[in-house]
Amino acid sequence: MELKRVVVTGLGALTPIGNNVEEYWDALVAGKSGCAPITYFDAEKFKTKFACELKNFNVLDFFDRKEARKLDRFAQYAIVASDEAIRDSGIDLNVVNKHRVGVIWGAGIGGLETFQDEVINFSEGDGTPRFNPFFIPKMIADIAPGNISIRHGFMGPNYTTVSACASAANAMFDALNNIRLGYSDVIISGGSEAAVTKAGMGGFNAMHALSTRNESPETASRPFDATRDGFVLGEGAGALVLEEYEHAKARGAKIYAEFVGGGLSSDAYHMTAPHPEGIGVVAVMENCLQNAGLKPEDVDAINTHGTSTPLGDVAELKAITKVFGEHAKNININSTKSMTGHLLGAAGAIEAISSILSMKYGIVPPTINHEHQDENIDPELNLTLNKAQKREVNVVMSNTFGFGGHNACVLFKKLDE
Repeated sequence: MELKRVVVTGLGALTPIGNNVEEYWDALVAGKSGCAPITYFDAEKFKTKFACELKNFNVLDFFDRKEARKLDRFAQYAIVASDEAIRDSGIDLNVVNKHRVGVIWGAGIGGLETFQDEVINFSEGDGTPRFNPFFIPKMIADIAPGNISIRHGFMGPNYTTVSACASAANAMFDALNNIRLGYSDVIISGGSEAAVTKAGMGGFNAMHALSTRNESPETASRPFDATRDGFVLGEGAGALVLEEYEHAKARGAKIYAEFVGGGLSSDAYHMTAPHPEGIGVVAVMENCLQNAGLKPEDVDAINTHGTSTPLGDVAELKAITKVFGEHAKNININSTKSMTGHLLGAAGAIEAISSILSMKYGIVPPTINHEHQDENIDPELNLTLNKAQKREVNVVMSNTFGFGGHNACVLFKKLDE
């Protein structure tokens, strides 16, 4: 059986540095930090008092008040980003066969704020179980793709993948295989997360996972820097319209890139720490290259997981050196989390969008906030430090790794007609 080719025909983004794809890309190239003191709640007693929140996002610009109250923020973000991607794709919703259009989404946690608020309300009462009837449907992680399909009438496969911070890339790989095998013509894929909440910040702080650089939030996310001290929590959504190549061609769609392959693996090592030698990360990149039918020397750029944690950054770069050998020094390696923070289950989606646009525009966004060389990192690697770099990018890889040892990797290339 010959596998079908899959292309990207629409993009949508809602991020801490831009509320649509154009704003997001401009901020990436400019090296803009999305990090600032938390405004959603009083963080005075929290160890970390900052995050990468969305800016100037008013839910009532997109939903009426009644509709908005039925949705957790992670689902609101998913709908806004997917609406942009569907518009961008130019798909005629009156013509397309909706039985062959699906939604495969990623979310690491789902409706965390909803869960938090409902439990707080219950615990403050007298034990009488007064819960909002929308509590469960707002909270469950699969409700985002459910709502996207209801909104547009998409009747193809519909589900959420949950693999912590690898969720969106996991969803995209599932979508790729679904179309490759001929089950669907179009899949809306990506991920969303809204974990900048008391429970989210408190929980990650308790694990000592977050940066505590409260005196300088905008420089706290500093992947590969010797003084990095943890990740910065972000929020938002990214959406991609993935489409079977002949289907896209037949309707005259603009095509951003070909989605040529993906890979999955597990560290099988520790619940939250990466394997120090990055063996699972080596495996996922090798799986991805093999799946795409490409060689290591074909890759021009890698958007790393690069969360700005002491262990993770070094392990990932060691793995890249192992997989790519001498060619690793020719690759533009970057971490856009230096600007957006870590969007958890949405990270893979917004980073795939950045990767695809780096091919379109011939610019690799920078890894900002780098001031101190880490002696454990090979200085010959080009980490695209502090300033965007112009170069032709024909093949780009994007890595995402999650708590639990989940690794996911996706690979895009310029379309060969």
